[in-house]
Amino acid sequence: MSALRRILSSEIARFLVCGGAAAAINWLARIALSVVMPFPAAVALAYAIGMAAGFALYREVVWPQGRAAVAGQALRFLAVNALGALVTLAVAMLARAALSHALDSALAEAAGHAVGIAVGALSNFHAHARFTFARPVSSQRISS
Repeated sequence: MSALRRILSSEIARFLVCGGAAAAINWLARIALSVVMPFPAAVALAYAIGMAAGFALYREVVWPQGRAAVAGQALRFLAVNALGALVTLAVAMLARAALSHALDSALAEAAGHAVGIAVGALSNFHAHARFTFARPVSSQRISS
């Protein structure tokens, strides 16, 4: 088995790759949105865009066996990420303020937003694995 296949056979590795892709989409969308809206609104809308990408990637790549109804998974995904959105925004605002004395405005916003994304994502893996995309009880192995 190639090293890449072995690495990607791990659920956490697939989560990190897909989460990284969703975070990159989030971060790049914020940069584009900041051209036409204030920073807090751009962070919030970019978070929603990244969240939609993350849902699709997690459902197809990380937890494809958790085939519950899409609507139910989407609602659970939104619940898990609602708190993450608040954390991301709060941390991004705090980090931007802390960095604004050392960096120009655009760099402080970019770095602050990156810190917010990282902090907001810390608890998502376990919440999604156990709540959002969990296999139905009937399909889980029962240990004797």
